[in-house]
Amino acid sequence: MGKIIGFSLIIFSNIFIGSVVAADWSILSQRFRNELGDSLKKYCESWRINVEINNIRGFEVVPQECVGYIKKYMTSSQYKADSEKALEEVKLYLSNCCTLDGDGKDAWIFDVDDTLLSTIPYHKIHGFGGEKRNVTSLEAWMKKKNAPALKPTLNLFHEIKDKGLQIFLISSRRETLRSHTVDNLIEVGYHGWSGLSLRGLEDELQEVQKYKSAARQRLVDEGYRIWGIVGDQWSSFEGHPSAKRTFKLPNSIYYIA
Repeated sequence: MGKIIGFSLIIFSNIFIGSVVAADWSILSQRFRNELGDSLKKYCESWRINVEINNIRGFEVVPQECVGYIKKYMTSSQYKADSEKALEEVKLYLSNCCTLDGDGKDAWIFDVDDTLLSTIPYHKIHGFGGEKRNVTSLEAWMKKKNAPALKPTLNLFHEIKDKGLQIFLISSRRETLRSHTVDNLIEVGYHGWSGLSLRGLEDELQEVQKYKSAARQRLVDEGYRIWGIVGDQWSSFEGHPSAKRTFKLPNSIYYIA
């Protein structure tokens, strides 16, 4: 009987200690506030990284506990440095990748939003990914034509154009935004592209990935050789045909499939 009682006490003790530890880790606990903050930062950084490597897909909103972290990252010098590093790799690739035929059929593709133009000013007042994307609200903002250029991409755009490649822009924006998009691009310094593909009524029921893949296929059918693609969404690269190389810019605010 003594052994049974002793064994029961050990079990109770373990359960009690486990309960205390669990309680100590309550989000309201002051005792582990620093540890909790560090754990949350690590969680949010892991979430962000897994978005970038396409393990986390199809999310509609940033986890509420990570909104502040994502806002801090997307407005930080680290985001700028990460973007610049990605574009440095483009320049390295361009330095030895491409023997241009000089027939006007060597091509490069850019996405538009958060590749050429930044939507961060919009997201600053709309929850930084913590709110579901409101297309009506976003398009109203786009019509104001105030989206700033991403400076490192602007410089790269002109380097690629000066190298002799034809630049094509393939965007998930709707066709109704064509004049606003063209005006905004020109106003911030982009000019000389060879084509701008926007989604028409016939494309709106398609997934973005399929729409962009079809746009690339049209270029290939016209004889273009696609040397590279720069975009901030995986849907800009997926599907066939693709390019010889693709380069992704960071974007943890939203996901477009």
